[in-house]
Amino acid sequence: MTKQSPWRWLLALILLIITLLMSIRLGSAAISYGQLWQLLTGTAADPTFDAIVWQIRLPRIAMAFFAGAGLAICGALLQNMSRNPLADPYLFGLTAGAGLGASLAMIVFPEQQLPLALSAFAGASLAVFLVVLVCIRHGWQQLQVMLLAGVAVSFMLSAISSFILYFAEPFAANRVIFWLMGSLSRSDWQGVAIVAPAVLALLLLGLAFRRQLDAMLLHDESARTLGVSVDRIRLLFLLCTSAVTAFIVAQCGGIAFVGLMIPHLVRQWFGVTMLPLLLGSALVGGIFLIWVDNFARSLLMQQEIPLGVITSMLGSVFFLLLLRRQQPG
Repeated sequence: MTKQSPWRWLLALILLIITLLMSIRLGSAAISYGQLWQLLTGTAADPTFDAIVWQIRLPRIAMAFFAGAGLAICGALLQNMSRNPLADPYLFGLTAGAGLGASLAMIVFPEQQLPLALSAFAGASLAVFLVVLVCIRHGWQQLQVMLLAGVAVSFMLSAISSFILYFAEPFAANRVIFWLMGSLSRSDWQGVAIVAPAVLALLLLGLAFRRQLDAMLLHDESARTLGVSVDRIRLLFLLCTSAVTAFIVAQCGGIAFVGLMIPHLVRQWFGVTMLPLLLGSALVGGIFLIWVDNFARSLLMQQEIPLGVITSMLGSVFFLLLLRRQQPG
């Protein structure tokens, strides 16, 4: 049976439905399946449960799904463009750049969403600009330089963020530091309305260019012989992934390694070409981050674990295993 067998997609969709139902019920206020059915059908008599589900839990679940899907899609695109299995938004410096911009916005505009997203996008664009400068100097053919430049830019921008927070007002600095480690506690429908269209637009753009992106997996020269404008497509998707990463970081903070892990799992389960890879990354990435958030808010009593702590622990182990597989012999 092939990797693109329909039953695998059906199983993933069933898992998504189970995840949504269980996540809605999970929390300090227990909700029975009967109450959940009443809420979903609009027949609930208790307005408290209605507010808990529609104003607190569902926005958080939706944000987790779209954030996980977006980071996984960005990781799949970056790994394809660089032909490097270790590429992801975190290692390319996009998360650090978006975090720098968002940190500045949270200190200057603490209660406004739009400046936060725009500042995060500006920071991510700065990271892309620095990476592109290095790549142009050394040539796009040396794709390993792209990843190394991203790691260097990530450390540099993270250091600038730390420097700014060191001199910031203590309460604001503590709030920013917790947020930078990743959290969905600020999720609302307004934030979902910012992230969801960006993620869906990137998914559709990737599907529209799927043949060109598949051709780029071979070699730049091979892709050019097929009529693919390699440099333009690579720059286009670098900018688009930076925008989506920026919007996600602006709403959820820094969530590392989702874009590294999920595409590798999807390739094993659904296939390596862009159509199943992008759709599978969106589906599995969303399910994965929903469950990470479920564990983050339920493992400790009366306390929430930052998402970035959990994903970094899982991702670091996955990264080392991946490095071990890449070694010859």
